[in-house]
Amino acid sequence: MNPQPRKINDSFSESNDENQQQKQKKKKPSTQLPQPGTAQGSCAFDSAMITLVPITDAAHIVHGPSGCAASIWGNYTSLSSGSMLYKTRFTSDTDESDIIFGGAKKLYKGILELQRRYKPTAVFVYSTCITALIGDDIEGICKDATEKTGIPTIPVHCPGFIGSQNLGNRVAGEALLEHVIGTAEPDITTPLDINLIGEYNIAGAIWNVLPLLEKLGIRVLAKITGDAVYQEVCYAHRAKLNVILSSIALINIAKKMEKLYGIPYIEESIYGVEQINQCLRNIAAKLGHPDLIERTENLIVEETSDLEAKLTPYRIRLQGKRLILSIKNFKSWLIIFAAQKLGMEIIAICTQNNTEDELIRIKSFLGQDGIVLESESPEAILQLINNNQANILISDARYRDTALIARIPFLDIDIERNHAYACYRGILEMARELYATFYSPVWEQVCRPVPWDVGKTAKEITGASPTSLEEI
Repeated sequence: MNPQPRKINDSFSESNDENQQQKQKKKKPSTQLPQPGTAQGSCAFDSAMITLVPITDAAHIVHGPSGCAASIWGNYTSLSSGSMLYKTRFTSDTDESDIIFGGAKKLYKGILELQRRYKPTAVFVYSTCITALIGDDIEGICKDATEKTGIPTIPVHCPGFIGSQNLGNRVAGEALLEHVIGTAEPDITTPLDINLIGEYNIAGAIWNVLPLLEKLGIRVLAKITGDAVYQEVCYAHRAKLNVILSSIALINIAKKMEKLYGIPYIEESIYGVEQINQCLRNIAAKLGHPDLIERTENLIVEETSDLEAKLTPYRIRLQGKRLILSIKNFKSWLIIFAAQKLGMEIIAICTQNNTEDELIRIKSFLGQDGIVLESESPEAILQLINNNQANILISDARYRDTALIARIPFLDIDIERNHAYACYRGILEMARELYATFYSPVWEQVCRPVPWDVGKTAKEITGASPTSLEEI
């Protein structure tokens, strides 16, 4: 079997050498090894695909059972401004016969047929648990397919059993570094070329960032990987700066590009007013263009004043409202920053998939009285609502019934969200959603007593809001 997973684990360890002493002090590592009989959430295969599928003009083949392709495809609303090929599912559909006799020939024929019919700019081939265990050599297959057709075919060694979500992101980054980045040259370069790393354009978030950079005269040479095309990733090595947006999952790309190509990197957030202001300032300072810093300050003043004017009517109606966040699949501070800007009080955050560093950051925003639950249940959240007089619950669909039992407004914000919350536009969009949810007429109807209880006291109403799910 190809020893690539071990190589990836080694590189994962190397990329965190500088934090080893700090990590040892933590009770819970940010990337846990799989334990028998426990659910790990998104596996390495899932997160590797989440990272690479946004390369929109490439074809993505899952070398494994069709169920592996169906489990992840379409669950993340990464959007494209161009090709829609990335939305099409391709799988080698490994079956019992392939497990016994090997699925290499079937995969090779499938790649050739795909290239003939769809003419992709590149093909990414993802290994899965089954095909890694039986030892199919996808590295050799991809090499043969590339030589046969001339279309780059890239192996991604990401069977789910090698680790959890964060490791899958890093595996995808290693595949780009080894097979893609540095394989082509751009027609022109400028002193203000940058790469954006770690944003997958969920609900079009990156489209809120690009106009700001365009106003400053900064060119985004490559997006890794939200709304990207294969060619731009190939010449990402000619950028003057790498900007890691909001997530450190792909920091291994930035570190190795700094080592190989001398490209510095910075870690920034595009969620929250102060955060995007600081992001723009840091980019301008790193690029070092004479007039860029002044233009950046002017843009910040213009955008923030415009945002403040638009937020005022929402702040008047939402200020002082108390909310609970229970978010599993994306970064909690998207809502933290918006709520703070609107004068809302965050009582508690329930989150499972954040790293230790991210949890420390979240706690710093909440303050001493804030509650962070790393594992939650409907009973625990209902207890939080009743004990803290929460006004609204923000969660995914798992806890819709909990909010209805507590008779408070519920805002469903999951990874399949249809609104982008990045940058200044994102804060305004979040304000609109919070306002529309809190003041929806349906909640007045939910809290109104049924006709046969009108005139009764709270003790006489048998349908009064329970304090726990056991009372239902």
